[in-house]
Amino acid sequence: METKKDIELNPIVSELKDASVEQSDSNSSNSMPPTELKGWAKFRDGFRRQTFDDVEAGKQLSKSISKRHLILMALVTGVGTGLLVGSGRVLHNAGPLFLILGYAIVGSFLYPTLQAAGEMAVNYSDLSGGYNNYPRKFIDESLAFAITWNYCIQWLSVIAIELVTAAMTIQYWTEAVNPDVWVAIILVVIVVINFFGARGYGEGEFVLGSCKLLMITGFIIMGIVINVGGGPEKQFIGGKYWHNPGFYTSFKGLCSVFVTGAFSLGQSEFVALSAAEQKNPRKSIPNACKLIFWRIVILFLGSLTIVGLLVPYNSDRLMGSHGGGSHASPFVLAAELHGVSICASIINAVILLSVTSVASSSLYSASRTLQSLAEQHFAPSYFNYIDKTGRPLRALIICTIIGLFSFIAAFNQQETVFNWLLSISGLSQIFTWFGICMSHIRFRAALKYNNVSLDSLGYVSSTGIIGSWYAIVWYILVLIGQFWLALFPIGSDIPNVSNFFQNYLGAIVLLLFYFGHKIYAKNWKIYIRVEDMDIHTNRTIFDEEVLNLEKQEEAQRRKHYSFIKKIAIFLFA
Repeated sequence: METKKDIELNPIVSELKDASVEQSDSNSSNSMPPTELKGWAKFRDGFRRQTFDDVEAGKQLSKSISKRHLILMALVTGVGTGLLVGSGRVLHNAGPLFLILGYAIVGSFLYPTLQAAGEMAVNYSDLSGGYNNYPRKFIDESLAFAITWNYCIQWLSVIAIELVTAAMTIQYWTEAVNPDVWVAIILVVIVVINFFGARGYGEGEFVLGSCKLLMITGFIIMGIVINVGGGPEKQFIGGKYWHNPGFYTSFKGLCSVFVTGAFSLGQSEFVALSAAEQKNPRKSIPNACKLIFWRIVILFLGSLTIVGLLVPYNSDRLMGSHGGGSHASPFVLAAELHGVSICASIINAVILLSVTSVASSSLYSASRTLQSLAEQHFAPSYFNYIDKTGRPLRALIICTIIGLFSFIAAFNQQETVFNWLLSISGLSQIFTWFGICMSHIRFRAALKYNNVSLDSLGYVSSTGIIGSWYAIVWYILVLIGQFWLALFPIGSDIPNVSNFFQNYLGAIVLLLFYFGHKIYAKNWKIYIRVEDMDIHTNRTIFDEEVLNLEKQEEAQRRKHYSFIKKIAIFLFA
């Protein structure tokens, strides 16, 4: 009888790989090992290009992100300005009930999206750029070009947005120092984290993520205590603010939550983007996707419920009228308004760590996306450079240079600049998620056409193509709702051209990229026909017999688990 160790599952790389790659791998394996370098020589040598074919550059990325890193990334990556600061404006526009309902709806279509991303990430774990590359394989090259460039621009913009927000956060304590000084310090920190490669990024996210997780958990506990009358003021609050000023505003207010909610829950898809830098994506990605469900339910909906109970939606302090961005944070106000001043400073400090974390994640994502664009010939091949330590070095350098735009923190018209900066990338999260779901549907169609069984996949989405179709319907509705809000903003029945461009410019940019690529490439096909899809290149093929045997062994083991352990595995593993 084979033991579990005997049948440990290892991926079988597709036999349909390009012959030149196989030859390269063969030559590499037969060559003598290089002399081990130490100290300064090793550091300097690490910046040199790895000696593999550029077409397979994605496979050169460092395999340094562990399951431990991925669990924290799944729980708290992206928790920053959108949730901790931006939710204040949404609370003002929508009211507490619509705030929670809007985020719940976003979470309901995000979960199947991540399941779809997880399925394709496991079965194409060596595909550079992850979900940014899926539309190119399964939908259309021009659509992939437009979506991926929008995604890259989004995270390049977010680097600057988060750094300026961090500078504004520090102004909560002192305004005596020029904001650009804080921008410079934090920019150096995130650059150093990213120049340590995937391991540096993973460890940085683990530390910062742990702080965010502890803060939000502590905030929920604090909020419950204050609400039931255990705060310094000894006053029971209950649903006071839901009665006066009320628990909702208007249908337009509800529609305003969706894009902000998508921005707040952005970077959840990083578990798929980092697949090429994980040692065992088949085990780690499915667990991470399941944890994202609890992230949505507990960390987001739980904390926003507390905010809605402790902060009236008509508070003028939500509009940032008394200082910088952190002072307008509903999380800070939830503590300040009820006399817990020391907690306000602690929360503010964690907000500073959070926006630093998101800035670091944005630099990580932007650099990997730019390298993927170059690999797909959507950007200059100069950026398709992976150094010996597994970093997309040239892409990382150019993204860092663009990050210097953050020094507009001391500019007196920074708000106007950032409104337009956000307008370019504001909808790109929706476009990216749409691309993932549509790619998943097309991927399943290609599997069916080629008679490939789902049992041969390393991981299968728990929500299937029904979940992907559900998400696509919502993405279309969100785009329609945002178009309405952009043209007729809240509180106005008259079309507002300036507001339209500030809120819908991302869609216009997407169309320009899409049709621009169609014209340049003379690609007049709307989509790739199923029979023309190449599902084998870059695909990780698993042994179906071993997969089935592993499932049977797991089923046998679970029969002996206690009821509590079965519940824990169902919920978290």
